[in-house]
Amino acid sequence: MNSSEKQEVGPASCKRTKFLSLVLEPVQWLQMLSSQLHSSFIFGIVLVYGLCQGFSGSFFKVVTDYYWKDVQKVQPSTVQIYIGLYYLPWVMKPIWGIFTDAFPIKGYHRRPYFVIAGKLPIALALTCLIGITGGMAIADVVIDACIARNSIETRALAPDMQSLCAFCSGAGSLIGYSSSGFFIHHLGHQGALGILAIPPTLLIVLGFVIYETRATSHHFEKKKAIESVIFTMKGMCKSIKLPQVWKPSLYMFLSFAVSISTHEGQFYWATDPKAGPAFSQTLKDYPYRNLLFFAQLLYGISGMLDLIFILRWNLALGIPDSFFVITEQCVSHIVSRLRWIPMIVLSTRLCPRGIEGTFFALLMCIDILGSLISKWGGGIVLHLLHVTRTDYRNLWLVILIRNVLRFATLGLIFLVPKGNHSNELIPMDLLRKNSDTITDDEGMRLLSINETNED
Repeated sequence: MNSSEKQEVGPASCKRTKFLSLVLEPVQWLQMLSSQLHSSFIFGIVLVYGLCQGFSGSFFKVVTDYYWKDVQKVQPSTVQIYIGLYYLPWVMKPIWGIFTDAFPIKGYHRRPYFVIAGKLPIALALTCLIGITGGMAIADVVIDACIARNSIETRALAPDMQSLCAFCSGAGSLIGYSSSGFFIHHLGHQGALGILAIPPTLLIVLGFVIYETRATSHHFEKKKAIESVIFTMKGMCKSIKLPQVWKPSLYMFLSFAVSISTHEGQFYWATDPKAGPAFSQTLKDYPYRNLLFFAQLLYGISGMLDLIFILRWNLALGIPDSFFVITEQCVSHIVSRLRWIPMIVLSTRLCPRGIEGTFFALLMCIDILGSLISKWGGGIVLHLLHVTRTDYRNLWLVILIRNVLRFATLGLIFLVPKGNHSNELIPMDLLRKNSDTITDDEGMRLLSINETNED
């Protein structure tokens, strides 16, 4: 091989190497997280956020939408009230958190509750759709407790853990939305719900394989458990009274609650053959305040796309319905995820050590309660403006009201602290005086491999 051939091969080989390293970078990132946080913990995030929340959540949403519309033939405002009931198990997250923190089963704080989360939908889903969301909520509390604990222990990896959660949830949602039409077409509305039995079964498996140290120092008697519950409740009250905790919590609650949901009205309109298009069934170093401000601003702007669609301005611009709705959904999901991630990272930084599982669940409960009010508030507005199965004349006005409320939330951004993820938002020793005598940290976290080797 002469020198000219070598010069030609060199750049080509360099390009192949760069491309290969780019492809392998996500794999190396996952390997790094697994080495630092234990592979079974990463598997738990993929299963809970990817399969249970991402796939099941999106699949459940599409299938039940068509079930209420085509099988039960319920008005959109009524469906919004029904869907609000699905949030009840999520509103109860602090209760699930107290159970996982204060009532270990055979020395384990996390593993048995994954098994319970997997069995609950099997027992209840046949009679009540709330059972499915109940299982998701319990599994979410348990994995979030592990994430909150590891975020405290390994602060530098907190954004990476949330990125992994967001990626798994987004990928699962994409698969759920894209496959739901196929299953509805071939299995029917009710038959498609049977697919939702797969994630709970895998949750039971997760309960047996996820790594957790067992508390062997002493047996938890009833008195000890009661003391632990009292300590947890006092710790929650003490923590939530801190201005740096309740102010951002209030902002996150209002950002969800004030933005009323119009999903069912838009869904009924979009699938109506006469009124709508009749679709077939087929930043780590930036301050929290800045991140949430621009995320909320984008959230309000993206909501205007719904208004353009409802008023059919997209057709006036020569944009087909199918292309516009795909673009709008992609933008909305990306913006919603960008808005959600800094909220989650901020919430992990507001959790005091010792009750991180329960307190993180409380903060998530506040957000979910805001979403519940958003659903019911949207249902009430749809009803008041007479948006029904056949009358969509005022749907544009409901969406306009929703968008105005989204922008109005920006006036409350002062409630969010200016610090970033590297700053201490609450005193680390807030509950330390009592934690040594009441809580047992040994059985409440997923240790990293390095810690395990040292033990």
